[in-house]
Amino acid sequence: MKKFINDPEALTSEMLEGLALAYPEKIKIESEKLVCRVKPKAEDKVAVLTLGGSGHEPALQGWTGEGMVDLSVVGDVFAAPGPPKVFEAMKMLKRDAGILLVTLNHAGDVMSAEMAKQMAEAEGILVKEVLTNEEIRPNPDEEGRGLGGCFIVYKIAGAASEKGMNLDEVYRVASKANENMAAIAVLSEIATHPSTGGDCGDMGKGEMEICAGQHGEGGGVRMPMMTSSETAALLGEKVIAALELREGDEILLVINGSGKTTLMEQLITFRDASKFFASRGIQVVRGEAGEFLTVQEAGGYQMIACKFDAELRELWDAPCDTPYYRVR
Repeated sequence: MKKFINDPEALTSEMLEGLALAYPEKIKIESEKLVCRVKPKAEDKVAVLTLGGSGHEPALQGWTGEGMVDLSVVGDVFAAPGPPKVFEAMKMLKRDAGILLVTLNHAGDVMSAEMAKQMAEAEGILVKEVLTNEEIRPNPDEEGRGLGGCFIVYKIAGAASEKGMNLDEVYRVASKANENMAAIAVLSEIATHPSTGGDCGDMGKGEMEICAGQHGEGGGVRMPMMTSSETAALLGEKVIAALELREGDEILLVINGSGKTTLMEQLITFRDASKFFASRGIQVVRGEAGEFLTVQEAGGYQMIACKFDAELRELWDAPCDTPYYRVR
């Protein structure tokens, strides 16, 4: 393993220190692992809170800022933060307008969020939660995990809050985005854990895996490597089925590189996916290609789509200003 790091035990703290030094006008670090907006949101507006392990940069802390997340609770590499830290964040954000908590559907994150919500309720802190579970699984009876689609939910929820919507309304539009979203991951190369150098699984030469999860957790479908257009069509078919898309529908399309896949490959993939959806009469009205939620040097990408209506499109287009995403 060749990485420009120092002490493997200090990866998360040093990364957060670097983030704050790089973007001092946007974020600050409180209590070691709480990433906060430099300029807090007005108390009469709903706060947007999230949590998750580090190692997925720019997610999740890279989207803290005006128009998106107010506070991100950061765990160690690939590990959920503990409930006390999440509860601490809730106390910091306590307000009459309430808090929207966005949690990715992974066991550790869900457990921490649930315990923190119980503590918050005892303290009279108003919290509503959206659980992102947009992943397409090989077995439709399996619940989806939360992948890079959280990026979309943060943007919609943050914009709704900035508009002055109350907690019920912010929850409604965030849930609408979540329920109209689907994501599927394709993995071509396994990541390594940056602290230990150990592989996070195995992958045969000349193979790829669809429905691979975020960390290559397994349970997906292995097959021979395909071209970009072949892979985009395979994944696009599953997205259409999951969202029950029809001719005339409009979508936001995000191609999220997993860490090792180059921007050239991501853009070729975006081209091929756009052409595939157009061939089915589905219009890509908004799009992004880049690295939004990564897993170190994992090869592959996530295809993420959200069915848009006028309300979601307006919220998506609203201004935001975070370290790794900005809309003017």
